[in-house]
Amino acid sequence: MRLHSIPGGSLLAVRARHPIFLVLLFVASLLIGMPEALAHAVAEGDKGFIQESSGVMLIPFIYMGAKHMMTGYDHLLFLFGVIFFLYRLKDVGLYVTLFAVGHSITLLFGVLTEISISSYIIDAIIGFSVVYKAMDNLGAFKRWFSYQPNTKAATLAFGLLHGFGLATKIQEYEISADGLIPNLIAFNIGVEIGQLLALSAILIVMGFWRRIGGFWRHAYTANVAMMSAGFLLMGYQLTGLIVTA
Repeated sequence: MRLHSIPGGSLLAVRARHPIFLVLLFVASLLIGMPEALAHAVAEGDKGFIQESSGVMLIPFIYMGAKHMMTGYDHLLFLFGVIFFLYRLKDVGLYVTLFAVGHSITLLFGVLTEISISSYIIDAIIGFSVVYKAMDNLGAFKRWFSYQPNTKAATLAFGLLHGFGLATKIQEYEISADGLIPNLIAFNIGVEIGQLLALSAILIVMGFWRRIGGFWRHAYTANVAMMSAGFLLMGYQLTGLIVTA
């Protein structure tokens, strides 16, 4: 559900007058200002474990997958935008499933076929996905271009791109071919477990926010802050690409 489909107009017509915008933007700026792109980074300890592991190790890889998703703020920002105006669990489940299917396909496909794409480019695209979803929630496409993209197709497409992000990073650590497929599947299961845990927390917070009032008054602010964070993500990654070229 997007605000442009709500009686009374579009989020673009709603004026935000709350300092939460500055707070959220400040937090986003702190995240982007970190010296390392954490969204798809693997901790040094996990990196060493991956490089030294051989054979099937399901539980450790499930743990690392869940840990990655719980700390992947770019994924979480996108999911936050996806469910922002979804009220029925049926709709939430559909969109999250589309995202998970896309994420799973390219994670496995990318590693098994050794398709390597610059992590800076992939992460910049993921930042764009956050911008896109915020603009979609704001009703910008309908208002500015008199066209509404298919939100289900977009969610699946961005899921595919998000999966390439982690696949690219994993290839840098040269996982042993012994037990590769079971370990990758376990890692992906962990990613989806982490996604469900993070999504549950987001839904609980959103549920309280919607009930205590002020949701519609702050919806514009929240989506503009999310869009700003997406632009900052894009700028950070593109700068990294230029500096390391």
